[in-house]
Amino acid sequence: MTLTAKAVPGSKLLSPDNHALILIDYQSQMSFATHSIDAITLRNNAGLIARAAASFKVPTILTTVAEKSFSGPMFEEVTAAFPGQALLDRTSMNTWEDAAVIKQVNAIGKPRLVFGGLWTSVCIVGPVLSAIEQGYEAYVITDACGDVSVEAHNRAIERMIQVGAMPMTSLQYLLELQRDWARTETYESTTGIAKIYGGAYGLGIIYAKTMFHAQGG
Repeated sequence: MTLTAKAVPGSKLLSPDNHALILIDYQSQMSFATHSIDAITLRNNAGLIARAAASFKVPTILTTVAEKSFSGPMFEEVTAAFPGQALLDRTSMNTWEDAAVIKQVNAIGKPRLVFGGLWTSVCIVGPVLSAIEQGYEAYVITDACGDVSVEAHNRAIERMIQVGAMPMTSLQYLLELQRDWARTETYESTTGIAKIYGGAYGLGIIYAKTMFHAQGG
């Protein structure tokens, strides 16, 4: 069998217009017991994906659990990317069981969903398994999720992968949306986000631009 390659992206790659992002329970009380990832990295990665989604105009749902009575406010790193956007507060641990969230999912109308939030084994597993069962594609940004232990986080990721969820990382999410440095309309925004949230990669961009006036990733 002879294959003929074509210069087109694979259908499983994310683009700004082929998915919605659901950010779940990035809240103070939830983060206190999170031990699979340190709080600084978690907040950084949550901010990275929020800024990426806002920059590329990805439809995004922000949801909290018991915000006023128990879990506290959502991370400012997340909410600052979507000024004025209402948070959908729930009583259910499984986001997919909340009527207001599902109403928004249906209004957006994307068959591909990307998830990030706390905790992986409860508030991410629940909606991911539920969405997949109803025919949606689900991606999980694993380093923007956290749990009470490394064991809990890893077993939750494995469980979701077993039913078809696709894992990815926060920086991968940003760069997959950009994908081509010739896309000049989002070049400055993407590299700007990477400078702030991209760790050593962001430092490399700052160095290259400062020392050599470099362009590209």
